Amino acid sequence: MSKQPLAIVFADISGSTQLYDSLGDSTARGLVTQCLAVMSEQIAKHQGVIIKTIGDEIMCTFGSADQAVEAAMAMQECVTEDLPRMNPGMPASLKIRVGLHYGPAILEHGDVFGDAVNVAARMTDLAKGGQIISTRETVAALASVLRASSRHLDRLPVKGKAQDIDIFEVVWQPDDVTRIATDLVKSRRHEGTLELSYNGEVLALDHRSGMVVLGRGKNVDLAVNDSMISREHARIESRRGKFFLIDQSTNGTYVSSAEGQSYIRREEILLSGQGKITLGRELDKATEVVCFDCVSV
Repeated sequence: MSKQPLAIVFADISGSTQLYDSLGDSTARGLVTQCLAVMSEQIAKHQGVIIKTIGDEIMCTFGSADQAVEAAMAMQECVTEDLPRMNPGMPASLKIRVGLHYGPAILEHGDVFGDAVNVAARMTDLAKGGQIISTRETVAALASVLRASSRHLDRLPVKGKAQDIDIFEVVWQPDDVTRIATDLVKSRRHEGTLELSYNGEVLALDHRSGMVVLGRGKNVDLAVNDSMISREHARIESRRGKFFLIDQSTNGTYVSSAEGQSYIRREEILLSGQGKITLGRELDKATEVVCFDCVSV
């Protein structure tokens, strides 16, 4: 019986019992069904496989830790942003909690078994509504950009494990990412400036701003709308008077300047001089273009 590396994900609707109590069976069931459908859509979009749905919880697998984390972030975004638009009266308490672990597992007869499943389930138990909780092993398997969006929470004993496990939270909301990134922007002696312009909007970034997020999500700093753009597609950070664009998307980012055109995906690039940024599409195919003017010291 062979094992293979898999990312095991459990996604659970938090507080669904209270939802039934406050809204009634019919309305609550409709919301739960919609929520599960939204989650299932994102799982499929990120090449995941749904193993089973038990009540208000989905168990699924992914071939890589990156796919699992990206799907978990997308599920949180959709439940937070899309579901309330579909249901204007939806209680703010409706949230999902996600636990995941990447490790060797046994895939047999459409089900998955092994220690990795138990660890992933335990991560879900530890998560609160709106959280994504994972392990050091999972974070270590992530691409650098996704790894940067995680933070160590604690080291805890887990039933069935001889040693304690390092617990990490994957941060998916821009405000929280800003708080994590504060160590990158503590210096006040370096004063570069960057100006972004898009569709009549101008956004300035300096060492005090720290970071801006670009994408088509509701909570980003610069909203750019295109079907190829992720909700939180890329971010720009100020570091010691220089500005770095970090792609965290599915389709990548193009940067065009006097030095030519560069393409990055889950990587970072130094911005210098003047140029154009296109999210998800090459410059000659893009209708949405962000211009930048950078003065670094």
